[in-house]
Amino acid sequence: MLTAPINKILPYSVVDGPGNRVAIFVQKCNIHCAYCHNPETQNLCSGCGACVEGCPAGALKMEQGRVVWDEKLCCGCDRCIKVCPNHASPKVTPMTAQQVFAKVCESIPFIRGITVSGGECGLYPEFLMELFRLAHTKGLSCLMDSNGTIDLSRYPELMEICDGVMLDVKSWKEETFRQLTGSGNEVVKKNLKYLADSEKLTEVRIVCLPGMVDAEDCILGISRTLSGEQIRRLPLKLIRFRHFGVKGALENHPSPDLAYMQGLEALARAQGFEKILIL
Repeated sequence: MLTAPINKILPYSVVDGPGNRVAIFVQKCNIHCAYCHNPETQNLCSGCGACVEGCPAGALKMEQGRVVWDEKLCCGCDRCIKVCPNHASPKVTPMTAQQVFAKVCESIPFIRGITVSGGECGLYPEFLMELFRLAHTKGLSCLMDSNGTIDLSRYPELMEICDGVMLDVKSWKEETFRQLTGSGNEVVKKNLKYLADSEKLTEVRIVCLPGMVDAEDCILGISRTLSGEQIRRLPLKLIRFRHFGVKGALENHPSPDLAYMQGLEALARAQGFEKILIL
């Protein structure tokens, strides 16, 4: 049966879309953001075994060249994630859509819907279609939280059943985007227009970090891409960079101050955005 590698399932979340939702995090991403707050979701476990020795609960062991995790023994200290040299996690479970849906049902009737994040959930379109069909049988809304680098127009069946996409617009300039993520952003811009025109764009987010992210260009670029009515209806989240969970050169980098964030908000309002939230 079709499976996806699941990093974790949060039974209740109020920050992953409207209302109380189950948040499902898949493992593996196709880009590597310098400011990633959960870098342990970027890659699949390579089986190097660096995390096995030193696990305080004895929850990890090597079997036939792969790391095996015993969830019942795990104490949740995350030492394995901290020592992993590959931006991965051994605490990943291949699950079918039916198995994930069974976990979702445990949170009913206290949720409005589900949001699938990552990693990058767009890497698993067939899995998402199956999961979203199941969720709709219970009247749950289904959202994707995406970095926008997968061309979603190639999956019309998924887009038909998906209720909306929360889109990260990480940078507007191609060079800046490549420096930040290691990839290009042509597809992100295409998805921005496609999702807005399809009325599937639930919100746009920009992680704001002066010197690394051209947030001003993002705001201007988005406003030039969309119509005035689309801009007025679009929720825009301006997220202050925070170093929590970040690995690498930015792991101790300071957050931008409030004055900088308020300047971005003023710029966005001048472009016609009305639903702006600074986080």
